[in-house]
Amino acid sequence: MTTRREATAGGGGHSTRRAVAGRLSWGLADQAASSMTNFAVGIYVARSLGLAAFGVFSLAWVTYGVVLNVSRGLATDPLVVRFSGVSDTAWRGAVARSSGTALCTGAAVGAVCLAAGLAVGGTVGPAFACLAVVLPGLLLQDAWRYAFFAAGAGRKAFVNDVVWGVALIPAMVVAARVGSVAAFVLAWGGSAAVAAVYGCVQSGIRPRAGGARAWLHAHRDLGYRYLVENVSNSGASQLRAYGLGAIAGVGAVGVIRGAELLLGPFLALLMGLSLVTVAEAARVVRRAPHRLGRFCLLLGAGQAAAALLWGAALLLVPDRAGAFVLGDVWAGASALVVPVTVGVAGAGLGTGAAAGLRALGAARRSLRSQLFSSACYVTGGLGGAAAGGTAGSAWGVAAATVCGSAVWWLQLRAALREHRTRPVPAAGAETAPDAAGDARKPSPK
Repeated sequence: MTTRREATAGGGGHSTRRAVAGRLSWGLADQAASSMTNFAVGIYVARSLGLAAFGVFSLAWVTYGVVLNVSRGLATDPLVVRFSGVSDTAWRGAVARSSGTALCTGAAVGAVCLAAGLAVGGTVGPAFACLAVVLPGLLLQDAWRYAFFAAGAGRKAFVNDVVWGVALIPAMVVAARVGSVAAFVLAWGGSAAVAAVYGCVQSGIRPRAGGARAWLHAHRDLGYRYLVENVSNSGASQLRAYGLGAIAGVGAVGVIRGAELLLGPFLALLMGLSLVTVAEAARVVRRAPHRLGRFCLLLGAGQAAAALLWGAALLLVPDRAGAFVLGDVWAGASALVVPVTVGVAGAGLGTGAAAGLRALGAARRSLRSQLFSSACYVTGGLGGAAAGGTAGSAWGVAAATVCGSAVWWLQLRAALREHRTRPVPAAGAETAPDAAGDARKPSPK
């Protein structure tokens, strides 16, 4: 006969699995919305501007990726690690400071982009000047997504991304009539600002820019390491893009970006992976730490397999259909489908291990892994470009990504061994809120 305790435990297990499945489902839905938005923007700009101008837009896009990772490292990565599944009071106080930090980051880096754009001039300068204007809104919109997933409210993140996508439609139509890179940058970032304002309505929280300094101080043990880690990741992409442009021309940057657009759904998924997986991995650590390795393996292997299947499907796309979608960019981009697919699959496999390291708070190990991966990425991308042009750069990055993934998994394996032998802290020690709403770290013993 089944006892009441056993029945309760079984029911609790099923309930927990359903809750996890629900959060992951909203995460997938949100990433689908984000992926489709990014894919549509890239395709529309590529068809509207042509190869050279699309290369300039791609440089602004890559720069935004660097700034986005600065904001995530300082503001939202610590939020997800330390405020996933905490009380509403602690979450709201943390989100106000975290979102304020994102706004300040956008304003500070935007000033640098504005100065750089005015100094460079030409066709690149106006694009960077416009990027400076829209950066605060872009970063705040991303901060809301992280905040909602930390609270387990993925539906709100999905709705926010849908709002951005809807606002993009008229903005892109207007930009196409203007016909300049700067207009497309303003349309893209301005529609994100609409979603950012709506995020304030959804959460009922006003970003506290004045709390940025306190947030940075309270989470400096994670934030600054995550900053270096994230910047080395996106900075490597930027160095590769600039270096490839210098070696093979700006058109080569557009070709690589076009090939990446073909795998856009998975690249966007990797960019925003921590919205769901780090929060879920953190819950696994708190409730069943012995399952973390399996969770990360399933996560990484699933992404890698999906990327390979998508890449195989792209090889079957007729040239006429590809040219209809990407215009002049298709001819060069289609030749790079295989190496770009291998690179995305390798990155997907490594992201599973990265989520585990973030959830364990093993910032030193994740930083070590990311620095190694970034060095491989730049070396492979630029070395390949020097040896074999655009195709050589794509194959060099693919090889570098696979090597970097192996290092991520070795570091996770070591971190899991350390976690098993580490003394368990008192219940609630990790997330006990102080008067300001921030979570205190366990006191040293």
